[in-house]
Amino acid sequence: MAEAPLLARVRKLLAKAEDPACTPPEAEAFTAKAAELIAKYGIDQALLAGADPALDPVGDRVLSVEPPYSRDKAALLGAVALALRCKAVHLERRGTARVHLFGHSADLERVELLFTSLLIQAAHGLAAAVVPRHDHPAAFRRSWLVGFTEAIRARLTVTEQAAAAAAPGAGLVLVDRAEVVERRRDETYPKLARLGPRRLTGTGRGQGYAAGRTADLGGARSLHRS
Repeated sequence: MAEAPLLARVRKLLAKAEDPACTPPEAEAFTAKAAELIAKYGIDQALLAGADPALDPVGDRVLSVEPPYSRDKAALLGAVALALRCKAVHLERRGTARVHLFGHSADLERVELLFTSLLIQAAHGLAAAVVPRHDHPAAFRRSWLVGFTEAIRARLTVTEQAAAAAAPGAGLVLVDRAEVVERRRDETYPKLARLGPRRLTGTGRGQGYAAGRTADLGGARSLHRS
């Protein structure tokens, strides 16, 4: 299938933002525009499917997240999924993490697009981060990823809410779509247990949050799919 023109624009903007020759102000401008476009794409598809649900059916897919720090990367995937109106069920958290996603086709596509790019950006950020002498490298990096995830979740939530608010009639459509997704998840996993809180000792949370505030919200690569 040919890619939607709007998503093709997103990929081109992000390619420019990720160019080493791009200045920080230019990269920020490209990134902001890409985030707006990908949010608009989600709303456009939702509104079209409001008239004809067959255009954007509910589906699911299982994604594998490789180590190191697979549990923390899977948490990032869950945050992106939630912000983009999908649901995530964590199946395995040791070694290679596996996450079962539920959502409408367009939203699942957006989650993969964003998460894959964010994984690469996080890897670059971690490589550049200086671990304090008093901190354990693994603990620092886990806490860095937590901060990165928090910032991404906040940014995506604001962008998605703004796109929905700008589209007349989107509110009720999105509520209906959310109910369908939740029902599919609950039918598949009727006895879900919530993940417990984690105790993190590393000091990288602030650095990770700062990196997440400036990360590109998109990407062009593909994930491993089970």
